[in-house]
Amino acid sequence: MAEDGSRKPIRLAHELPKKRKIEISRALEQHKSEDRPEWDRDADWSDVRFFRKKIKPGTIRTVEFPLLNVSLGDEWPIPVTVIHGNRPGPCITILGGIHGDELTGPSTCTNLLSNVVTDEGGALDPRSLAGTIRIVPVVNLPGYRSKSRYFPDGRDLNRQFPGNPKGSTTKRVAHQLFENLIQDSDAIIDLHSAAKGRTNMPQIRANLSHASSHLLAKSFGIEIILDSSPPKGSLRYSANEIDIPCITYEGGGADFLGNQSVKVAVYGVLNVLRSLRMIPGQPQRPKFRIMASGSSWLRAAEGGLLDMFVSSGSIIKEGSVVATISDPATPGISVDIVAPEDGLIIGAATNPFTAPGMPVGHFLPISKHFNLLEEQIDENGSFIISGSTDNPVWRDETDVNEIELWGEWSGGSVDSEWTGKYAEEVESEESDPDKN
Repeated sequence: MAEDGSRKPIRLAHELPKKRKIEISRALEQHKSEDRPEWDRDADWSDVRFFRKKIKPGTIRTVEFPLLNVSLGDEWPIPVTVIHGNRPGPCITILGGIHGDELTGPSTCTNLLSNVVTDEGGALDPRSLAGTIRIVPVVNLPGYRSKSRYFPDGRDLNRQFPGNPKGSTTKRVAHQLFENLIQDSDAIIDLHSAAKGRTNMPQIRANLSHASSHLLAKSFGIEIILDSSPPKGSLRYSANEIDIPCITYEGGGADFLGNQSVKVAVYGVLNVLRSLRMIPGQPQRPKFRIMASGSSWLRAAEGGLLDMFVSSGSIIKEGSVVATISDPATPGISVDIVAPEDGLIIGAATNPFTAPGMPVGHFLPISKHFNLLEEQIDENGSFIISGSTDNPVWRDETDVNEIELWGEWSGGSVDSEWTGKYAEEVESEESDPDKN
C-alpha cells in the first residue's frame, strides 16, 4: 500500500526495470548460435572418456566417480551414468541431490535412467541420441545418507564452487566436480527442491542476462521462470562465469517426494534435449511464461501455530484467506492472513510454528493477466503447470505469451527471506580462510 492508503499499481507485461531490460535485450542480441562443426551429422564421432573410463558410441555406462582424491578413508564414490549417442552433439550434464535432503532431483534422474526411457525406442535410447548426456542422481552422497542438506563439515556445497583442492572438505568436493563434470559441459540442468519447512511449485531459475542460460530456461517448457542472478559460490554462478549455460529447477520440498514435481522435471529435461535436437520430437511449450524479476511475501503478523489453507501453486484472489494463526495458550482467538491482491503462490510454508514477521508464502502478484492463470486451474484451485498432465500441447514459440513481472528479490536472493541462511552463509564464506 502507498503511504496515502491507495494501492500501488502492479507493473506487468514488458515493464521490467529499464536497466535490467536493456541488459537482457543486449545479451540476446549479441548471442549467436555457435557454429560447432564437430556436431555435424557427418563429423567424426568416437568414444568418449569419463574419469579414465571409455564409453563407445550408442552405449550407456555407469562410472563410479570419487568425490575426494584420498589414499585413506572414504572417497565417497557416486554413480555417474554416461549415455553416449551414436551421432555427434553437445554434452549435457544433469545433476540431482547437491543438497542431500532434496529428493526431486534423485527421483527425476532415476526416472530418466529407467529401462523404459533408455531401452530401444525410448526417449534416451543411445542408438538414436545425438551427443552425450551425463546423469548424476545424487551428488551429495554423504548428505543423502544422513538426510542432511549439508556436507559432513557443515557447509553447503552449492556455495563452494568452483572449489579448492587444498581447502575445506566441501571445497575439495566442489573442485573435483567442477574439474571433471562442470567445465567440459555444454549445458547444465541442476535439479533442486525447497529447503526444510516449505515447498516450491515447479519453477526455473536463471540469469536471463546470460543469453544461453536464458534460452535454456525457455526450452524447459514451463510457465514460471525467475530472473535470478545466482549467488557467488553456487554451481550456476561458477558455470556462467565460464560461459556455460546453467539453469536451476525447483520443485517440491525437502525430505519428501512430490509426484508432480518429478513429473514436470522429467518433462522439462526431455524438452531441453528435444530443443537441442539431441533426441527426436518437437519440444512442448506453455501457453504463456511468467518472467519474474521480483516477488512479494506474505508474512505472519502474530506468532503461534500456522494453519495453511493453500499450498505452493495455488491461485488466490485478493482478500481470500491464505492461512490462520492461533495460539494454544490463547484459545478462541485466531488471526487471518489474507491475499493483498490477485496472484500465484510459488512457495508455501509447511512448518506450523511461526512468529511475527516470518514469511508464510512466496507470492507473485498477477492482477492484469489473472485470466491466463484461471484458464489453467484444477478443482483444488491450483495452477496446472505444463508437464504435470498427460496431455502436452505443441505450439510454436511465436504463440507463447510472455508476461514480465517487475520487482526485485528481497535480501538479494530468491529464497533469502525464508530463513536468513543465505546471509549467514555469505558471511561465513567471507571469513573462511580457505576461500580462494
